[in-house]
Amino acid sequence: MNSPLPPAEELALVDRELAQLDARRLYLLARRDWLLRLVQQSGAAVVQWGPAASGSPAWTAGPSRPAKEASAPSAQNVLLTLGAVLLAVAALAFTLVSWGSMGIAGRSAVLAVVTAAALAAPAVLLRRGLRSTAESVAAVGLLLTVLDAYALYAVGMPDADGTGYAAGAAAVLAAVWAGYGSALRTLRIPLPAAVVAAQLPLPLAAVAWQAGPLGVGWALLVTAALDAALALRVRAAALPAALLGSAALLVGAAQSWSAGSAAQALGPAALLLAGAALGAAAAWREPRVWGAALVGGVAAVVAVAGVARPELAPGWAVVAHLVVGLPLLAAVRVSALPEAVRRGSVGAGAVVGALGALASGAAVAPVLVARLRVLEEVWAATTPAADPYGPGASAAVGLLLTAGAAWWLSRVSARPEPGVLAVVLGWSGLFTAPVLLGFPVAVVFAVQLAVTGAVGFLALRRSGRGAGIAAAACALAGAVNVSLGALDGRAATFAVSGLLGAGCAAGAAYGPAARWVRPAAAVCAVGYATGLLVASAAVTDLAVVWWALPVLAVAAVVAALGPRLGAVRLPAEIAAAVAGVLALALSAGRPGTLALTLALSGVVCAGAAVRPERRVLGWAAGALFVAATWVRLAEAGVTAPEAYTLPVTVPALAVGFLRRRRDARASSWTAYGPGLAATLLPSLVAAWADADWVRPLVLGVAALAVTLAGARWRLQAPLLLGGAVLAAVAVHELAPYVVQVAGALPRWVLPALAGVLLLAVGATYEKRLRDARRLRAAIGRLG
Repeated sequence: MNSPLPPAEELALVDRELAQLDARRLYLLARRDWLLRLVQQSGAAVVQWGPAASGSPAWTAGPSRPAKEASAPSAQNVLLTLGAVLLAVAALAFTLVSWGSMGIAGRSAVLAVVTAAALAAPAVLLRRGLRSTAESVAAVGLLLTVLDAYALYAVGMPDADGTGYAAGAAAVLAAVWAGYGSALRTLRIPLPAAVVAAQLPLPLAAVAWQAGPLGVGWALLVTAALDAALALRVRAAALPAALLGSAALLVGAAQSWSAGSAAQALGPAALLLAGAALGAAAAWREPRVWGAALVGGVAAVVAVAGVARPELAPGWAVVAHLVVGLPLLAAVRVSALPEAVRRGSVGAGAVVGALGALASGAAVAPVLVARLRVLEEVWAATTPAADPYGPGASAAVGLLLTAGAAWWLSRVSARPEPGVLAVVLGWSGLFTAPVLLGFPVAVVFAVQLAVTGAVGFLALRRSGRGAGIAAAACALAGAVNVSLGALDGRAATFAVSGLLGAGCAAGAAYGPAARWVRPAAAVCAVGYATGLLVASAAVTDLAVVWWALPVLAVAAVVAALGPRLGAVRLPAEIAAAVAGVLALALSAGRPGTLALTLALSGVVCAGAAVRPERRVLGWAAGALFVAATWVRLAEAGVTAPEAYTLPVTVPALAVGFLRRRRDARASSWTAYGPGLAATLLPSLVAAWADADWVRPLVLGVAALAVTLAGARWRLQAPLLLGGAVLAAVAVHELAPYVVQVAGALPRWVLPALAGVLLLAVGATYEKRLRDARRLRAAIGRLG
């Protein structure tokens, strides 16, 4: 065979073709199997491809077989389970109803024969290979033994104690079932049933002998220990061991917490320590059950600290638990211990530390929240003294203990989470300690400022880690809290705000800090400067509207510094803009002062717009100047703004026209926007306040002309400004009629119309988006 390709390339081509054919064949086979299953499930005829009589392939149809909804083993199990249940019901009915109609011999004979037959039948069934049937009959036999025990008690020993008899019967049944299961090892029911029955004798015996809660706890714990030993050979005993052991520890913990003295707590402590030893032994023997060591460690802590708890105040009882439990964290460095025991011990220490931190944190939270009361009356000097019934120093000690343990754990484990906890807990303890200890107000402020500065410095040094982020959050929370507290006195306000503002300014200037830390510090510095100026103005006898001028000085200083601020320039300028808005809000109570503040704000923006990178502020300066002018005119009682705006608009439009002729790339907003806005916007405001029809009519005609001109020459600014003003005038004219119609309509009409509108918009959402994109593109192409 001749081929234009070299043999190697042709061989590779043939291999690729064969691989594609194999892949296609596998796909078709999988598709055929899926189609067959689909046809069988639907009950349709299965179309088969086969050779016809003539030897050519032809289509033949054959009836499909109904799909089976249950397998043979499933049906067998259902039948056997139903039979066992029916036999059990019959046995119960016989025992409870028909028992009294037979004599003693008849009863004994029936019980003996039926029970013996039920217990012996599984052996015969197993030899014949009927395992499932044997399991069902064996279950009936085990139930009959329980009924035999009940019948024996009801007839032979009716005066015996029911709980004590139940304990003995459970022990006998457990032994009998265990022997029966050992004899017939193929059966899976008897041994687990024996394990379940073995859980009852000791607890029931403790209840029968009135051993009290501790006695029941010991019975549960001993049973759990036996289960744990049995679990080494029978896995089914592991779950009862865990459940009964946990129940015993709960009993011991409840008794320890309710003990009224150290002597009364010794008994529960012994029970808890025994449970802890059992948990440690289980984890030592089986590495997968490290949770037993964790529970045991917590139980040991409750046992030891519970002896001292009755003699301590609640807060110091928490500290006692921490002193006992936190050393368990040191197990992380003890390599001689098995991994399960070491892991469980560390987990127990972590659980105790977390609970102690939550308890201490809940005690100090009211200390932080209490400072919000200062806002009710600023500079009233009403800071209350420390609460004599409060948590005291114990809460701070608890927080500092857990913080130290978390810091140590972060050093030995090299994980970020303990470091974050150490920072938060340490700050909480140190920040609230002077208040909890009842120190004087000046000392409280001094300590809290020092703690806030320390965590702020930590945020600057470790800003790229989790601990640094936590330190920054704590510094912010501390600054806010101590600033609120300082509002109680004038001297404290100036001292605290000045120190915190200086610290924030230093942090903003600290070069090695992360990018996000320095901007935050700059914003805080501008905020504290604004607060100081507001406080300074409040000290004087000036009216509130005049406070705006010193506040506006902050924006002026930030704008003057400009590029000298470096990386923190933008956040500082944003904070200064917020201060400017605050100045406008303060001056809003008097039109003359508001006009002055607007004009000065325009001066600040114009000064900042001198720099090329801040040219956009020129628009803000123009808007502020115009607003200042109109506030002044409104104060003077001007009702015809067009007399002042048209002389400005006409030359502005002429200048814009000349600029567009010289520079075709100039935007219509730059050329015509200021001139049009100078007349249209003030006239629109006047038209909305005018009850007559002349001004809206003239303004609407002018806006229509501007809109048509913008559409004719494809200019964006005239089109949008004229259209917006025209729409606003139309809404103004239609508003009274809309209100009348809305008042005449039933209340359900408007929600119904809104619902219909939403459905219509949702149904054509994609088309609306496409139309909106086209409109935006068309407007963008305008001049």
